[in-house]
Amino acid sequence: MDHFIEQLEQKNQEHRLGGGIKRIEREHAKGKLTARERLDFLFDKDTFIEVGLLTDHTCRDFGLEEKHMPGDGVVTGYGKVDGRTVFAFAQDATVMGGSLGDMHSQKICTIMDLAVKAGAPIVGINDSAGARVQEGAEGLAGYGLIFKRNVNASGVVPQISLIMGNCAGGAVYSPAMTDFVFMVKKTSYMFITGPKVIMSVTGEDVTMEKLGGPRIHTKISGNCDLAAKDDHDCLEQTKRLLSFLPSNARNAPPLLDASDEAPFDEDIHKLIPEDRKKFFDVREVISRLVDGGDFMEIKALYAPNIVVGFGRVAGRSVGIIANQSRHLGGALDSDASDKAARFVRTCDAFNVPLVSLVDVPGYLPGVKHEYSGIIRHGAKMIYAYSEATVPKITIILRKAYGGAYQAMCSKQLGADQVWAWPSAEVAVMGAEGAVDIVYAKDIAKSDDPEATRQAKIEEYREKFANPYNVARKLHVDAVILPGDTRRYLVQALQSLEDKQEPKPWRKHGNVPL
Repeated sequence: MDHFIEQLEQKNQEHRLGGGIKRIEREHAKGKLTARERLDFLFDKDTFIEVGLLTDHTCRDFGLEEKHMPGDGVVTGYGKVDGRTVFAFAQDATVMGGSLGDMHSQKICTIMDLAVKAGAPIVGINDSAGARVQEGAEGLAGYGLIFKRNVNASGVVPQISLIMGNCAGGAVYSPAMTDFVFMVKKTSYMFITGPKVIMSVTGEDVTMEKLGGPRIHTKISGNCDLAAKDDHDCLEQTKRLLSFLPSNARNAPPLLDASDEAPFDEDIHKLIPEDRKKFFDVREVISRLVDGGDFMEIKALYAPNIVVGFGRVAGRSVGIIANQSRHLGGALDSDASDKAARFVRTCDAFNVPLVSLVDVPGYLPGVKHEYSGIIRHGAKMIYAYSEATVPKITIILRKAYGGAYQAMCSKQLGADQVWAWPSAEVAVMGAEGAVDIVYAKDIAKSDDPEATRQAKIEEYREKFANPYNVARKLHVDAVILPGDTRRYLVQALQSLEDKQEPKPWRKHGNVPL
């Protein structure tokens, strides 16, 4: 028996070395961790159980029949992250560049199937040269099998993709179908066709960084939710994200021990400028409402006119959506609508209550925005909020104008509670625009048109653009003191904890994609 044990230990050691010491050192020289080092850092100590350690490739062409590929270029398994079960795969760039072949894809599919059966999150670490050319159609088939599982797992268990090296060609579509995508600055890239192909086909000269680096995908394309400074930071942010999410769609997010005390905040109202035309940073309001000011923003650089992310209120996870007046006055455009709609649907899929902070002057006007399909994109946001069955709480901080207010989850869209600060204005449009339409003739006939206009603006604002008019008609449940907002949130979230909202039977809705 000792002989067999020694033989097993030797084989295990060989496979754990992947492509060998020299290739491991090459990855380190790039500032990267290896696949196993990444998994060791992600999982709680001594909890990771590897699945498929002794796998090897099956290709018998192009001289590969003589080549050994430990694990076929991917490490798969499961373990504990902060005490909760998580399944993961990590492509091993030291073995054939982490390229995807038949056994490689089978290992990933096996671990994804196990995750769905177990009802636990999937973390995929992507670092691959792409489909293994020597295996031909087997690689393409492997991607198809993975894509199908991404779809089957969607809304069932959280799926998080970490781009920690190259991710190109067909491989990019798997991360694109997962719930969150993180990248690492200076070492990760994501694109369908690389710089060389683009040069040969279109003549465009572009670097990998400018084509598919983290800055491009966090700020311009919106494909990336967060760019980490290095591998360790990326994995730490992954753990942080997992802490806000349940293990699966049947569970509630983890409830952390936290005080439900909410002392009156005497200064929070000072964050709102007296001049209604001035901007403020809505993240400062958010930090005063969530536990310890801890807010994990998602897609911070993309469509910054709206802020989305996770926080906690008295230990309960919440998803926050807030208009950001510092960018475009907080108005909604196509990208902001897409960003918010995606986040709302993700929170709803995983039982995370929604808190919306409203300061929206409307949708951005202009030919450019009409041509961009703002009607369709704006409808996605309305659809997402209307469809969501989790607790929905809306707080109007300042402006709440027109259809954009409806898109921010009004009472009519299904908000369980709508509160307004005394500074709130709820109207079809701002007082200035309304007066120019309603009182155009009176102003034109006046001996002092500008004085008449200003008087009518104040009259309109006093009569219509205030929270008391809508509160009388129950479009707003309460006008609250800003300092009481956290207390209201704590109590509402507790009271709505067991909310049930049955929906009519249907195969699925037809979201305006």
